[in-house]
Amino acid sequence: MAKITYIEHNGTRHVIDVKNGLSVMEGAVKNNVPGIDGDCGGACACATCHVYVDEAWRDKVGTPEELETSMLEFAENVAENSRLSCQIVVSDALDGLVVTMPESQH
Repeated sequence: MAKITYIEHNGTRHVIDVKNGLSVMEGAVKNNVPGIDGDCGGACACATCHVYVDEAWRDKVGTPEELETSMLEFAENVAENSRLSCQIVVSDALDGLVVTMPESQH
């Protein structure tokens, strides 16, 4: 299990314990964190779970694969640290992960 901090664009923080094997998106949706919708259910077929990964965690979450990179083209305000949270699988190694939602997702 990993403790993940989700930060809304307005600065509101949600610290959630997320079970290993779930995605960062699933952890947010199951705990009603505003700003992460996951409309496609985690199939990497939308961009409603777009997050910015805190710089300290970028190497640990890895880089997006081709499908995720293509879907990020549909997100607003994409940055170097943008990821789709449905594609980040939670493990003990991500304990302490911090992600921020873009302003367009509130």
